[in-house]
Amino acid sequence: MNFSQKKTTGRCSNGMLMIDFIALESGLPLLNPIKDQTANFRHGADFAVAGATALPVEILENEKMVNLSTNSSLSVQLDWMSSHFQTNGYTDRPDKLEKALFLVGGIGGNEFIFSLLEGKTMEETQRMVPEVVEAIIHGVRRVISLGATQIVVPGNFPGGCFPIALTIFMTDNSSAYDEHHCLKDFNNLIIFFNDHLRQAILDLKKEYPNITLIYGDYYNAYLWLLQNAASLGFEKNSLQKACCGTGGDYNFDIHIKCGDPGVSVCVDPSTYISWDGAHLTQEAYSWLARWLIDNNILPQLNWAPSLSV
Repeated sequence: MNFSQKKTTGRCSNGMLMIDFIALESGLPLLNPIKDQTANFRHGADFAVAGATALPVEILENEKMVNLSTNSSLSVQLDWMSSHFQTNGYTDRPDKLEKALFLVGGIGGNEFIFSLLEGKTMEETQRMVPEVVEAIIHGVRRVISLGATQIVVPGNFPGGCFPIALTIFMTDNSSAYDEHHCLKDFNNLIIFFNDHLRQAILDLKKEYPNITLIYGDYYNAYLWLLQNAASLGFEKNSLQKACCGTGGDYNFDIHIKCGDPGVSVCVDPSTYISWDGAHLTQEAYSWLARWLIDNNILPQLNWAPSLSV
């Protein structure tokens, strides 16, 4: 895919995403977004929405988080999936769903960004973690109730390494950064969330011993990418700069985003990890998908799935 005209598009990358590479690895075509009414969903569907949260919008608004990207939270996406299954007869074909791979997430990180942007402290934001994890696990239960037997539940990336966080929470305090120039406090929040999510998945496994539940280790996949970036062909001086963006140390401005008039795209996106400051390039996603498939997902699956949802 990789858009060759070097023009911004409505897609949150310059090409394929991790779910696309996982589908291709399974011998499937790229998954179509569920809202494309003309699409073929015989091999699966993508219900994800950029900027979505695990918690319903109503809960976040009660916490004074009002500048949200979308109201299509995890529960809304699962409503779409349930409706899609009922409309297309999947509820009467458990054999079909038993062979499917379900990816629930990654989700849950946007709440933390929104919380911090509203001026809440790191400690206040951390107190949201149990509720966010509970919402994700509730979503996984819904997926199981619909007939899923193979489910990957990803954790979050180390967002403190992303241009969006590095720009918003920039500080002159050098001790705030780790050896990769990532924000330690922000990444510690993500580690706290990931640890709680991983434990919740382990607890759920005990409840559903016949269901394959896999924690998707996005955090360590990204650290591997960052540590090996130069040997993988990424430009050393651009590892934490957005390819599509403008201004500042990280080529990111929260008020002037990729796709806005006057925002340019880097000459070679394949040498950048970050696409727009918050999402990654096709090249980065391809390496992350490869790491996850080889080291995380495939070793725990019973067989290669014939359907990916």
